[in-house]
Amino acid sequence: MAFISEKDREYLKKLFSEKLDKEVRILMFTQRESPLVVPGEECIYCKETRQILEELSELSPKIKLEVHDFYGEKELAEKHGVDKIPATLLIPEGEETARVRFFGIPSGYEFGSLIEDIIDISRGETSLSPDSKRKLASLTSDIHIQVFVTPTCPYCPSAVRTAHQMAMESKHIKADMIEAIEFPHLANRYGVRGVPKTIANDIVEIEGALPEQMFVERVLSAVKK
Repeated sequence: MAFISEKDREYLKKLFSEKLDKEVRILMFTQRESPLVVPGEECIYCKETRQILEELSELSPKIKLEVHDFYGEKELAEKHGVDKIPATLLIPEGEETARVRFFGIPSGYEFGSLIEDIIDISRGETSLSPDSKRKLASLTSDIHIQVFVTPTCPYCPSAVRTAHQMAMESKHIKADMIEAIEFPHLANRYGVRGVPKTIANDIVEIEGALPEQMFVERVLSAVKK
């Protein structure tokens, strides 16, 4: 059974044909080889994530999907900093590493985040304000942003999109969407009691969805302390 309805497929196909410029490379890490699972089976939500990405890649020749095995290709996973699955990495044309990443299934409200991220990366532009772009352009220290979400949270995409656009604007930023239910050990570690919850460099914590400028300021404060 298809995840994307025929009506949505037609809409997305038209959207991609109008909006996509350069190619976007998607790396998906799944689990097919592990002593912990039955041979040939994938991790929880890995199969669903892979199917979503396969269906998306069929809608435009500019979306290039690569599916990799987390255990069978450990060196590649380590190269890209992938330590949990399912993992979806978006890489702009001409670049080798991903700064925009999804850990967990990009479904529900986060499916929209995935679509918008693909378009932004393909076009090489974001909707962040000129002031935010200026601040990000002057960044010289690395920041790792983790945004905890659930697929049914209507406020989460705002935080995810802002974090991902920050990563698109600065090579010093890596931004992750993390599905809290799929990774409860991380949710417990960071005290996630509600979503969205954003963590920057394990220092700054942001509860809820903030306006862009406030969010950017709070995240950047992770390298000012």
